[in-house]
Amino acid sequence: MVGVVLAFGAGALISAVSFDLAQEGVRLGGADSVALGLAAGGVTYFLADGLIDRLSQPRPRGSAVSTAPSANNGTALALGAFLDGIPEQMVLGIGLATGGGVSAGLLAAIFISNLPEAVGSATGMRAAGHAPRVVMRLWVSVAVICTLATVAGYGIADNVSGDFQAAVDGFAAGALLVMLIDSMIPQASQQAGKVAGLVTVLGFSVAAALSSIG
Repeated sequence: MVGVVLAFGAGALISAVSFDLAQEGVRLGGADSVALGLAAGGVTYFLADGLIDRLSQPRPRGSAVSTAPSANNGTALALGAFLDGIPEQMVLGIGLATGGGVSAGLLAAIFISNLPEAVGSATGMRAAGHAPRVVMRLWVSVAVICTLATVAGYGIADNVSGDFQAAVDGFAAGALLVMLIDSMIPQASQQAGKVAGLVTVLGFSVAAALSSIG
């Protein structure tokens, strides 16, 4: 079931990268700004994920917390939600401040794409032995920081250009793409088997349809 949820979320995130981030970024500031953001987001996630892997290597003396692949996948999904959530919510704040508004479809698509990340991350961390309060504290922190990013976006809206917004969209897309290929899609395929591909298409279809709702 977790694999199916992750596969659905992967499809929804691919839709978010395609339509809500890359396409919207090109509209706001051009393909060059989006490309720079993509590179920055991808490299940032890659380096941060590598640092987390090094910090979570097995300790010489026994620890209550396992460093099995499920633990690393859990933290990788949380990192992806964090690096995607900040720029994504900042763009939402900018849109609200400039009168662009936020469609119900976009909000629903964000929810559908982010919820499986949280489910997969929490499940992996719990299976690896992390205490419930640790998992809860991590995701509450992610939610609070992303909320503050929305406020920050609202506050700086008058001083940012379309190129900046495009780069921010690209950054979120780049971080998501690396996370999808490195963690989310492999874990979905491993846990759900061949059905993962079909469910991924379903997730993409649902999120794409919701994104088009005004």
